[in-house]
Amino acid sequence: MTNPTSHPADTSGDLAAKIAQFALNKKADHVLSIDVQKLTSITDQFVICSADTNIQVKAIADGIRKNTVHKPTRIEGYEQLNWVLLDYIDVIVHIFKTTERNYYNLEKLWADAPKTEYNDDHFTAANPSTN
Repeated sequence: MTNPTSHPADTSGDLAAKIAQFALNKKADHVLSIDVQKLTSITDQFVICSADTNIQVKAIADGIRKNTVHKPTRIEGYEQLNWVLLDYIDVIVHIFKTTERNYYNLEKLWADAPKTEYNDDHFTAANPSTN
């Protein structure tokens, strides 16, 4: 999949990593990307993160939107702030309140896809796995 607003050298993995960093900058919890390009045609990557409060969910969403040169083609859930979805075509970002993330458990739904966890201490592909 190719995002018409992306730089030609950018891959969906590059964009997912940048978005993960922007989320971490706003203190997002449990940030990970899931590579779903071999399992679905809707997107290449999911970036999933969570926060405990509506204010923090909003700050994460705003931080990602402000810092990416890419503009999302669609935004869902911004009014309620329980689960905000930012659609960047090649990458779909899911920003959950912690309770919503636990309930929907997208990680389990896409358990067969390779995952990359991100954290502040070691940002670049900390703990890549295939389960």
